Amino acid sequence: MGFSLLPKATPCILFLVLLYFTSFTSTDAYDPLDPNGNITIKWDIISWTPDGYVAVVTMNNFQQYRHIASPGWSLGWTWAKKEVIWSMMGSQTTEQGDCSKFKGGIPHCCKKDPTVVDLLPGTPYNQQIANCCKGGVLSSWVQDPTNAVSSFQVSVGRAGTTNKTVKVPKNFTLHAPGPGYTCGPAKIVRPTQFIQADKRRVTQALMTWNVTCTYSQFLAQKTPSCCVSLSSFYNDTIVPCPTCACGCQGNSSQSGSCVNPNTPHLASVVSGSGKNNFSPLVQCTSHMCPVRIHWHVKLNYKEYWRVKVTITNFNYRMNYSEWNMVVQHPNFDNLTQLFSFNYKSLTPYGTINDTAMLWGVKFYNDFLNQAGPNGNVQSELLFRKDKATFTFDKGWAFPRRIYFNGDNCVMPPPDAYPWLPNAGSRQEVSLFALVIASLVALVFYAHA
Repeated sequence: MGFSLLPKATPCILFLVLLYFTSFTSTDAYDPLDPNGNITIKWDIISWTPDGYVAVVTMNNFQQYRHIASPGWSLGWTWAKKEVIWSMMGSQTTEQGDCSKFKGGIPHCCKKDPTVVDLLPGTPYNQQIANCCKGGVLSSWVQDPTNAVSSFQVSVGRAGTTNKTVKVPKNFTLHAPGPGYTCGPAKIVRPTQFIQADKRRVTQALMTWNVTCTYSQFLAQKTPSCCVSLSSFYNDTIVPCPTCACGCQGNSSQSGSCVNPNTPHLASVVSGSGKNNFSPLVQCTSHMCPVRIHWHVKLNYKEYWRVKVTITNFNYRMNYSEWNMVVQHPNFDNLTQLFSFNYKSLTPYGTINDTAMLWGVKFYNDFLNQAGPNGNVQSELLFRKDKATFTFDKGWAFPRRIYFNGDNCVMPPPDAYPWLPNAGSRQEVSLFALVIASLVALVFYAHA
């Protein structure tokens, strides 16, 4: 009972084929599920000093589902003139640079192109400002908007002391902690207004400029970071992640190194991998992906159907805190119940409700452990059937697209999806057998 893909090539299947072959290209610089997502860095000059100014720098993560995890962000730029940083609160530069020309007070940083990092939690209060000192971690806007902002204060010297003489920095860079973000030029905008605590007075910055940084998965990594496998109750076939989805074994230039989980020296290999090495050290698999998401169509009821989702971490170098997953499926407009995950509907196309963001419950399963026995989280989703669209045929029950932590995951090719048993073929065979049996009976009756 074989089947031909061509007669079943509905528009849905053609869309899935196109999506599969274009799932990881340079066009990923634009995120269709979060078209307005960005990180905006705002500089507010709040006072003038004898040789420069004091500014509060605020970083807002306006990305709905992409966050910055530990070890956090680092922000860099190039001064337009010969500026120096006298002091900072809530952050520090990674290098001081050559300050030998200063005979009196020594600046905090004299580099032409400083790199700034956030301070760690537990920093003394006299070195903090509001929204600082989180170790560079920024939550996504949907998961935790109160922690999607980070700030620090900087005192700049050898700079202008008026709006006309100040020169905005240039060549901004943002690492989180690796590459992937591209920052535009600083743009002078209307000064920020501040409402005082009593809400009876409004003050404003002396000068404000913004920098916008956008993310590209294509720039962040050479290969994908996650893949999807599929299964269903109506078909014994388990569709694995595509082979070499994130690289191939033995090709360290593509996917980093891999470790056999049964090796007797596993602990020493993992502990000796280096704290500052961000390339994945994954379990040796056919797909070589750090993360796999398995979508299992579990049960079928009269008015509902149920899916089990399992996220497995194969990366020995990474614990995923505040992880999240974005799934695109047409039945999310009728999601009835969700077990042990948080949920928010995303509507990047206006009124079309086919995209959901899922993430763990705080202090329960919002932390995905590194590869090993505890390196997985799972949940079940209950959908109400829409009689006008619901079907198990032609792979309809499987997601169109899945993101993990903002990165597009590699889907299996649509022609490999678990298909319903070909009931139409069985009916045709049964009818044919019935006709033959009837003819035989007639012939036998005629000769009787």
